[in-house]
Amino acid sequence: MILWILLLLLILVVFGFGFTMQALWWVAAVLLVLWIAGFAMRGRGGGGRGGGRYGRSRG
Repeated sequence: MILWILLLLLILVVFGFGFTMQALWWVAAVLLVLWIAGFAMRGRGGGGRGGGRYGRSRG
């Protein structure tokens, strides 16, 4: 979760500089799309249900 927050902060910083530099704005847009895609692939509530990194336990 900390990684996602740090990534969001990085995106916000890049967006801030993007107003003065067009290339950074495009980089920030790509990072934002990747960040949203990461949440979509991860699914909702995966952290607290025991799923973890390797899926549900068998048994």
